[in-house]
Amino acid sequence: MKAALLEADKSIRIEPCQPVAPGSGQARIEVAWCGVCGTDLHIYAGHMDKRVNFPEVIGHEMSGTIAELGEGVDGLAVGDPVVVRPLDPCNECAACKSGNSHICYNLNFIGIDSAGAFQGSFTVPAHTVHKLPKDTDLKLAALIEPLAVACHDNRLGEVQAGETTVVIGGGPIGLLIAMVAQDRGADVIVLELNKSRLKLAEELGFKTVDPTAADAKAFIEAQTNGAGADVVFEVSGAKPAIASMTDYAKARGRIVIVAIVPEPVPVNLFQVFWRELKFIGTRVYEPQDFEKAIELVASGKLALDKLITAQKPLDELSEALSTLGKSPDQVKVVIDCAV
Repeated sequence: MKAALLEADKSIRIEPCQPVAPGSGQARIEVAWCGVCGTDLHIYAGHMDKRVNFPEVIGHEMSGTIAELGEGVDGLAVGDPVVVRPLDPCNECAACKSGNSHICYNLNFIGIDSAGAFQGSFTVPAHTVHKLPKDTDLKLAALIEPLAVACHDNRLGEVQAGETTVVIGGGPIGLLIAMVAQDRGADVIVLELNKSRLKLAEELGFKTVDPTAADAKAFIEAQTNGAGADVVFEVSGAKPAIASMTDYAKARGRIVIVAIVPEPVPVNLFQVFWRELKFIGTRVYEPQDFEKAIELVASGKLALDKLITAQKPLDELSEALSTLGKSPDQVKVVIDCAV
């Protein structure tokens, strides 16, 4: 087994993996696949250096098999196929005590704040582990973590059958949000600039608009008899998109903020007042969102395989990270951590 360590100079060193025996309440997993996330790209670009203890193994969109269990672990067995919900809360802060441990004030996000899954052996708290059905495709299971984000966003956005949902941004998370919304019975419109991603969105059954080539507001109004969308997901983080997102919603519509926007940007608050819009912030996921994502993968209802545009061995992680951010035609790259 191998491990990929990210150095402070953003080089990646491949070395033999040193399995960590699980302590009480822990599980050791042999990692099969790990997806490359936008967060991994931010770490690689140096945007999150204050949170990473270099040299560090990053990565959190993983699937694998239980190899070893520590004392006091129930409900899991060696050989179980699993995924990890990579949130380890403090259980002491105000968020944790109010039942919102997924947004713990002192959250250890595994794969960012502590060692992640771009390695052959991965030891984690057992409470983060979700068991998969025995016949689950582990390559597709590496999409469960980002799919859980989409499930969480749709749940908090209260997307209902028959509603019109606009997703701004056709990257991996945007397309997954669109897929979950469609599964919930919504009519989905995806706004995206990249031609290949627009084509993929159309192949997945969504209506699409390139807002630089057409009047997106007029298109949405035409699709809704002038009313506007019931729900708008802002997934792009782009200033023009954020400035226009409130223009797309109907009276008392919902705006769901998904993208990480580190700096203040202009927002058309007049529309919030004029149409009594509701803003909803979303971050990561809760256990029920992981279980819903597992259910969706197991059902085979979602064409998740279409999102995987490349698969590479762990030895090529450096190349994957350096090229993915420069190649918007790529959607999801998964890394084989077992070779």
